[in-house]
Amino acid sequence: MIQEFLIRKMLGREMDKAGVPKTQQEQMIAMVSKNPELFKKIAEEAKKKIDSGVPQMQAMQEVMQAHQSELEGLK
Repeated sequence: MIQEFLIRKMLGREMDKAGVPKTQQEQMIAMVSKNPELFKKIAEEAKKKIDSGVPQMQAMQEVMQAHQSELEGLK
């Protein structure tokens, strides 16, 4: 319960900075709340790619594509 609250606050703050509309924020927060471990795994994989020299946007796209079926299951 506390973990979900903290996730909501952290994601909300970051998405506000990025200018993400509130409706999309709620969708993303709901997805992360359903499977936080998946998003932790995605973040770790993206960080490894970025650290190895892959541009951030490309790294995220590659990792998200690799986990596309899992992400679609969260909708």
